Amino acid sequence: MVAATDVWPNDAGFDTSYEEHEPVDLVVKGTIPEYAAGVLYRTGPLGYKAKTNDGKIWAAKHWFDGFSCVHRFQIDFPDANGSAKVQYRSRRTVDEYLEIVRQTGKLDGITFASKRDPCESFFKKVMGMFQAKRNSQNIGVTLSLNMPGQGTVRDTEKPAVNGHSNGIQSLHAKTDAPMFKKIDPKTLEPQGMASQDMLHPDLKGEFSAAHGKSDPDTGDFYNFNLKLGPKGIYRVFHTSAKTGKTDILATFEGKPAYIHSLFLTENYVILCIWNSHITWAGLSILYHKNILDAIGPFDPNSKATWYIIDRTHGKGLVAKYESDPLFCFHTINAWEEPSPSDPKKTDIITEISMFENTDVIHRFYYDNLLSSMRGREYAGKKRLSCLPMQTQFRLAGINAANPPTPLQAELLFKADKMISMELPTINPHYLTRRHRYSYGCADRLKSSFMDGLVKFDNITQTSIIWEVEGHTPGEAIFVADPEGKEEDDGVLLTVVLDGYVERSYLLVLDAKDLTELGRAEMAGPMSFGFHGAYKGRERRYDGDI
Repeated sequence: MVAATDVWPNDAGFDTSYEEHEPVDLVVKGTIPEYAAGVLYRTGPLGYKAKTNDGKIWAAKHWFDGFSCVHRFQIDFPDANGSAKVQYRSRRTVDEYLEIVRQTGKLDGITFASKRDPCESFFKKVMGMFQAKRNSQNIGVTLSLNMPGQGTVRDTEKPAVNGHSNGIQSLHAKTDAPMFKKIDPKTLEPQGMASQDMLHPDLKGEFSAAHGKSDPDTGDFYNFNLKLGPKGIYRVFHTSAKTGKTDILATFEGKPAYIHSLFLTENYVILCIWNSHITWAGLSILYHKNILDAIGPFDPNSKATWYIIDRTHGKGLVAKYESDPLFCFHTINAWEEPSPSDPKKTDIITEISMFENTDVIHRFYYDNLLSSMRGREYAGKKRLSCLPMQTQFRLAGINAANPPTPLQAELLFKADKMISMELPTINPHYLTRRHRYSYGCADRLKSSFMDGLVKFDNITQTSIIWEVEGHTPGEAIFVADPEGKEEDDGVLLTVVLDGYVERSYLLVLDAKDLTELGRAEMAGPMSFGFHGAYKGRERRYDGDI
C-alpha cells in the first residue's frame, strides 16, 4: 500500500476556529495517575482562513503558516479520593497578524511557504524583513518555560527540583528565526517580542533552531544563530540559567541551511548541517518571501556535515564529520561513550527521525493534508519518501583536536519506515544519556496525516503501536513516574482528535505498553499542532527548550 486510504477523517484538526479563552472543565474518564498533575501547554496553528474586509477569504497554503495558538491543560487532584480534574483553555496569539490579513488581504513579510506577490518589487523592504519585533509576527512552533536570558534568571536561594525551577515564571513561543514571543502563562495573551541579539550583540543572523537544547541538570540553554551569506556564518551560543549571561561557544563558516533542531551531550553541542540548503546566499528568501521556495533541490551527491562544539572547556569547534545526505526536522537524543579503539577518545551516538530527502516539507501544504482533497500529489508513491526512519549515527574518535579534513560518520542503523515516527520524545531524565525508548507519531499510510503512536526500542529495533481508527494523535509528552525504576515507567500525554465526532480529548497512556489509562474529553476539535511543554506539580519538562 502506497496511498492514503482517506478512511480516517481529520479535516476538523486543520480547519477549525474552536478556542476557549476562559478555563472549562473537561469530562474525565478512566484513571489519571496523581504524579501527572501539572500543566501541559501545546502550540500550533488554529485554522488558516480569514475573511477580509472586502468579503474575500484569505487562506494560508502551508500547515506551518496557520494562525498560531497556545493551548493549556491543567491537571489537578482537588479531592481526597484521587479523582482528576482537568481544565482547558486556548487562545490565538496573532491578533495583530490577523488584523493585517483582514485589512489588506495579504502579508507583508517572510512566511514559511506563502507565495510572493509577482507584482511586488524584489527590493521592496529588503532591509529588516527578518528582524521585525512586533506582535504581528506569527510565531508558534515550540514553547519554552522559564527560558534563560528572558528575565527568568534562576533564583539561587530557592532550590530547584530535579534540576529545574519550581514555578512557571515565563512562557515563550519560538520558531526557526531568532525571535521569541512572550506569552502570559495563565491567560495565554501575547505580551511582546524579543530577539537573540538581546542575548548577545553578535546574534544578528536570520535563522536559528526552533528546538534549542537545555542542559537537563543546569537548565542552561544552547542554540545556533545563522547569518546568511555565500558561505553562511554559524554562531553556537550558550545562555546560563543561573546568571542569564550569553556566550558564543564557536563561530564557523558553513552552507546556509534550514535546520530545525540540534544535539546536546554532556560535553558537546552537535550541529548537523543537513541537506536543506538555502540558495542564492539567502537572497532567494527575499525574492520568494518564504523559506520553502528558497530551499534548493535535494542534492544526493552533497554530504551532510556534522560540527562538534565543546561546551565545557572553551575549546570551540573541535571536530567535523560527514555522512550521506539526509534531511531531518527532529533530533531525538545524543550521548557520549568511550571509544572502543582508544580510551583517550570519545564517541558520540546520535539518534534522529531521518528523511531520505526534503519531499516531506512540501507534503505539508494543506492541499496535501486534508482528507477531503482528492488527486493529491503526495497521496501516491511520492508519499513514501515523506516517511521518517529512526536512525543512529556514530561520530567516532573525538579528541578535541580539530582534524584538517572531516571524518566519516558511521551509520549504525536505519529502521523501517512502518515502525518509525515523527514528533519524537523520550523520558526527559535520559537526555544526554544513553536511552532505549522513543515515542512519537506514526504515519503508516492509513490516512492523509498521522495515524497512531509509536514506542520504538533502539536495542531490538522494534516498535509497538497505539491506534484507533479515525483518531489522530499529536506529539506525546513523557511524564516519568517518580517511583519508577525503569526508563519506561511513566505515562504519555497526547491530544487526539476523534475525526468522526470532530472532538478532541487529552489521552493518558501507560508508557510501557501504550494501553489507555484515562482521558479528558473536550467540547470541540483542538487544532493539530506541533509541540508542547509540561510543568509538573513538583518538577517540569520543557521538551526541547
